[in-house]
Amino acid sequence: GVSHMTIRRDVSKLEEQGLLVSVSGGVRAVSRLATEPSHLVKSTLQSEEKQAIGALAASHIAKNSCIYLDAGTTTLALARAILDRDDLQVVTNDFEITQLLIDASQCGVIHTGGTLCRENRSCVGESAARTLRHLAIDTAFISASGWDSRGIFTPDENKVTVKETVSQVSARSILLCDSSKYNQVATFMALPLTRFTTIITDRHLSDAAASHIARHACEVLRAG
Repeated sequence: GVSHMTIRRDVSKLEEQGLLVSVSGGVRAVSRLATEPSHLVKSTLQSEEKQAIGALAASHIAKNSCIYLDAGTTTLALARAILDRDDLQVVTNDFEITQLLIDASQCGVIHTGGTLCRENRSCVGESAARTLRHLAIDTAFISASGWDSRGIFTPDENKVTVKETVSQVSARSILLCDSSKYNQVATFMALPLTRFTTIITDRHLSDAAASHIARHACEVLRAG
């Protein structure tokens, strides 16, 4: 028979290659996203992990910064973690984040405008990217529909130009993505992981995946 050590080593190797992902009690194959869940559905998923990611991300924001918050429920968790800050300029394409910051913070807010994406309650496309090209951002906090050891993915081509543009106009880019999205790919790779200085995910990302990414792409921080 095959030893447990050999199986573990083989699983680890397949995980590093992005072909498998460890989950509680076993492994699963890489999955492909054809469409994205709605904002309402996403807001109910991994909420504890998102809260931990948001809190850790907030500690990485220097005083008097201009930051970008990408559309998504993990970046919304970060927005909730900075409500007591009055020294920040926040740029976002997300309506939910904008509404929260208008109602409950003293941050300066710039909304990109652009083509409405109803499912995601955000603006996408070239018109949103055009706003970003005129800005100088200190830190961009970028979200993704899925990610693996190569990069971040989206099933929506209109989101690619926004993510690409904001990474170009920002001094540094940080990926905020929970581990349930790891090894989920979609048609469009928006950015390679090498474009990020740091990935902030949750404690459930496996050691094998974290060390592989840290060796080949960027720093990995696991919150919670």
